[in-house]
Amino acid sequence: MHNYQNESDGIFPSVCSLDCPDQCGLLVHKQEGKIIKVEGDPNHPVTKGAICNKVRNMTHRIYESRRLKYPLKRVGPKGEGKFKRISWEEAIKTITTRWEDLIATSGPESILPYSFYGNMGRINSEGMDRRFFNRLGASRLERTICSSAGSEGIRYTMGGGFGTDPEDTIHSKLIIFWGINAVSTNMHQVALAQKARKENGAKIVVIDVHKNQTGRLADWFIPIKPGTDAALALAIMNILFQENLIDQEFLNQYTVGYKDLRKHVEQYDPVSVAAITGVPAEDIYQLARMYGTTSPSFIRIGNGIQHHDNGGMCIRTISCLPALTGQWQVRGGGAIKGNSGYLSFNKAALQRPDLLKGTPRSVNMNLLGRALLGEEPPINSLYVYNSNPAIVAPDSNKVREGLAREDLFTVVHDLFLTETAAYADIVLPATSSFENKDFYTSYWHHYVQIQVPVIENYYESKSNTEVFRLLATGLGFDDAAFQDTEEEMINQALDFQSNVCLTDITYESLKDNQYMKANRRTVLDHLTTPSGKIELYSEQMKKDGYPPLPTYIPCKDDEEFPFLFVPGPNHNFLNSTFSHQEKHQKLEKDFRLYMNEEDALEKGIKDGDKVRIWNNLGDCELTVSVGEKVLPGVLVTQGLWADDTSDKKWLINTLTPDRIADMGGGATFFSGKIDVTKI
Repeated sequence: MHNYQNESDGIFPSVCSLDCPDQCGLLVHKQEGKIIKVEGDPNHPVTKGAICNKVRNMTHRIYESRRLKYPLKRVGPKGEGKFKRISWEEAIKTITTRWEDLIATSGPESILPYSFYGNMGRINSEGMDRRFFNRLGASRLERTICSSAGSEGIRYTMGGGFGTDPEDTIHSKLIIFWGINAVSTNMHQVALAQKARKENGAKIVVIDVHKNQTGRLADWFIPIKPGTDAALALAIMNILFQENLIDQEFLNQYTVGYKDLRKHVEQYDPVSVAAITGVPAEDIYQLARMYGTTSPSFIRIGNGIQHHDNGGMCIRTISCLPALTGQWQVRGGGAIKGNSGYLSFNKAALQRPDLLKGTPRSVNMNLLGRALLGEEPPINSLYVYNSNPAIVAPDSNKVREGLAREDLFTVVHDLFLTETAAYADIVLPATSSFENKDFYTSYWHHYVQIQVPVIENYYESKSNTEVFRLLATGLGFDDAAFQDTEEEMINQALDFQSNVCLTDITYESLKDNQYMKANRRTVLDHLTTPSGKIELYSEQMKKDGYPPLPTYIPCKDDEEFPFLFVPGPNHNFLNSTFSHQEKHQKLEKDFRLYMNEEDALEKGIKDGDKVRIWNNLGDCELTVSVGEKVLPGVLVTQGLWADDTSDKKWLINTLTPDRIADMGGGATFFSGKIDVTKI
């Protein structure tokens, strides 16, 4: 494989680094050493050359005039973003000296890393960084902001992150997008669904709180009240059992607890569930019969529905449905919540937990504001990379109050002077993924992909791997783990005999192939639950203090505020990524609040009015879009907008609770309540 960095002109293979399940194959066009165009790789077996607007306009981000070129040191008050240029030597010396003082006086637990998957490259998101903080003995971060509640829920049912191969869904005849705006967040699953519709007569059903772009392409859109999806799934189960639309042979062979479940779901009759969910009883009957009589039937389980107080149980419940109808045995049937289990790699070899001595405290990343303001003993230093918590973390006002602490020594490693970086003492310039060597594993399709650097490092920017090597050297860590090259780390991670799906996938084979598919295995080959079967009744859940059967547990009810609030994703940003780029802001146009016309009439609000939304955590001001895209009593926004979109009050996570979900330490972004008034 060539060193593309040294070639000034040409078209070179690459992979999208964004935290999106599609993980597209890319072709990068270079001219005079710079990327001038990013397009999809038409030869990629799943993404087939189609890419989203976000990535198509990636050059606007890579070469943005505000991209960081050099290390910076704060010279003004925290939050104002006033810095001066310093050298890398001074930056590393400043950080390590401060940390040595903190370790001597307060212990290594006074230092907290904060990161997520702003770059999905495995080396740069969970490689040298984990080795470094393990060796340091810093407080451990529970990285639970995204999918942990649902992952825990499906683990109780299925044993892990195993679902249908998306390439098989072209054979589906019924496709249910449940709680996912897939047009904006999983576009190639939509392409596969449209192919199934065109070639196979498939029907597309969308169940969601908002008639977004995915809802508008559906054959049938079913609006639902936020946080009530488990109740709908249980009513469907009730009808499937009552009308004998189950696969008895499959239940006997592959499941445990179906008799208990049959009796349990009698309480979830369609009329009662209609009152809970806002879905009419006749629609529940129609949906259940459609699901029970159509084969193959496939459910794409979305990310959003796990961001409720009951999120883990919700995913656990929906994931039981394919077992009742035996769809796991049918090509194109079943479900996908996530498929990362097929591509699981040797995390111990990559992250080196053996370097950790003792058991440092853990901090849930959803509670960052609380941790910075009230953790005892206090967190005295924060190191942020691959994330922008001042925008993405819940209860943003609390987070920013914590970041503003003068005694908190904060380092941010990023491509831009983000809202979080404005509070930093030291800011380090980061490479883009096109400047790194890394490997990627999708959590939707079944391909491992490799990234070889395409361009030279931007000015003095460095990768996460490079920076943590420098920090390790600065602190005198001479462990061999910090000398490993990226190639060695990739091979260490892929050397994982516990996962037979990865046989023959190595750094060398990826260099020759760019992307390689995991060895084909079915969901039924990976039932790693305690019983070795799909657990409709889970003894483990009972031991862990949960109801052992799928159960609808209402979200926390804050009577003080009348509207359920869901701040969903938008089409042209990915969390806060791209929200700073003028090109992407223009594509997204405006930040709107979606409101039902009945509620608007009662409040004296008209379409296009400026409104204030608020609760006890904060407030925002938006333009309202009145119609029937949401149910009465529900308010929806889309996107996380950057602070630099003028002086508008658009920091939407000021309104989201930092409560923890029922499972996995997950976030509850979508279980907040608010009020609204015309400005």
